[in-house]
Amino acid sequence: MPIVVGVPSEIKDNENRVALQPDGVVELVHAGHRVVVQAGAGLGPGFADEEYAAAGATVLASADEVFDAADLIVKVKEPVAAEYHRFRPGQQLFTYLHLAADRALTEFLIERRIDSIAYETVQTADRKLPLLTPMSEVAGRMSVQAAARALESPSGGAGLLLGGVPGTPAAKVTIIGGGVAGTEAAKIALGMRAIVRVFDTNPARLAYLSDIFEGRIDLVIPNRARLAAYVADSDVVIGAVLIPGTKAPKLLSREMVATMRPGSVVVDIAIDQGGCFETSRPTTHSDPTFVEEGVVHYCVANIPGAVARTSTLALTSATLPYVVAVADLGVRGAAESHPALHAGLSTVAGQLVSRPVAEAHDLPFVEPSVALAS
Repeated sequence: MPIVVGVPSEIKDNENRVALQPDGVVELVHAGHRVVVQAGAGLGPGFADEEYAAAGATVLASADEVFDAADLIVKVKEPVAAEYHRFRPGQQLFTYLHLAADRALTEFLIERRIDSIAYETVQTADRKLPLLTPMSEVAGRMSVQAAARALESPSGGAGLLLGGVPGTPAAKVTIIGGGVAGTEAAKIALGMRAIVRVFDTNPARLAYLSDIFEGRIDLVIPNRARLAAYVADSDVVIGAVLIPGTKAPKLLSREMVATMRPGSVVVDIAIDQGGCFETSRPTTHSDPTFVEEGVVHYCVANIPGAVARTSTLALTSATLPYVVAVADLGVRGAAESHPALHAGLSTVAGQLVSRPVAEAHDLPFVEPSVALAS
């Protein structure tokens, strides 16, 4: 049955991405749905209102109008408190949610009986995360750019050039996690001629990284003593760990951070899942860093938002087939028909159906199959 898909502007600090580009509107309209887009929603990545209108969307002046009209809200970032009042009971939501790090949002979605699927936990049969991967790639690459800037003296850093110059040492970059984000960070750090070390608990992953980097980086299976020694010797530590759907583990204690040289840098890519350093707290693009234990911390929770054009093109190309499926069948029907979307279910009819989120907040968990049947 045709529905109305709503695309509001993102309001998180310097979040310039948009959840749907004009060619996505064409697909949804072709499938028989109506699309409403908030005026100016696409300006960050460079899509004018006229492009959305030409693609078949109705451009509405305000977020309130979009939420009032829409059956399904498609966003990039999780709703913030200023948006809660706009949701109708029983409305559907498809976006990044990161609920394990946000009890207030979790309770709101339950109370408002929102049917929701989280981009970051949509998972295919081969255990890949198709809607998280493109943004992990962007965040991994940008983490090294951020670290390079934070190392500069005007940023409070140690005044180091990441790759050094002939006759001076290059910076030592330790990356914790050899998944998508960590691998992309390693590529950029190596390209900038830093000394790169990657920690990962999976020997098979390290073997893969050994092949693609051809022995040009150090690959390490971590234990506490080994990690502590490498951290103390690092100019930059990048946290790139991921456990889908649950809070990131705290891998660096305050004491470990304190052993780093003054002006060193840590970048916590996992901050939207609670962060993997004990000293981390979320920051914004407007105020991206703080100093703790003499170490500059970069903990921006929406890193890809700074490159809105690249990020929007990468993200919406990945999400569009799933958005069409959710529009065609609804959150519940799409979850029943598509195993990947079933894995991304978060809340259904006032019930929490994500076990990792329930465990993170000590809230009641309902099996998705039970919630869908009811």
